[in-house]
Amino acid sequence: MAVRRGSARRGATLEAWLGALVLTAVVVATACADPSRPGPFPSCPFHAVTGLDCPGCGSLRALHELTHGQVVAAADYNALLLVFLPVGVWVWLRVVTGRSRQRARPVWWAWAVLGVLLVWTVLRNLPVFGGVLAS
Repeated sequence: MAVRRGSARRGATLEAWLGALVLTAVVVATACADPSRPGPFPSCPFHAVTGLDCPGCGSLRALHELTHGQVVAAADYNALLLVFLPVGVWVWLRVVTGRSRQRARPVWWAWAVLGVLLVWTVLRNLPVFGGVLAS
């Protein structure tokens, strides 16, 4: 059974709003409780096992700093988050306003995102940077 174009768009819009609701809950939680102190937030399993920072390490702490207006401190925890947040907002707005077309993305797009995450992971764990990119 084929899905009509309008119902697919409504589904994508609903998913976008649900995602925004979940992200809002995460933002409120990180604004109220400091993730750098022991408490309700889990630690990174990748960091616990390897001792290395993954691409997401420091994201909750960066989000906490952003909610308190500390952009430089947020960049110290995870600069990649500061790059991806505006991109995420742009994509979200395109979906909600119906400007995002429901078509398959080229394969190179996924490889490019994975490549950026891999390069970020390697760079932030190199001793050359002396912990500048580490969380």
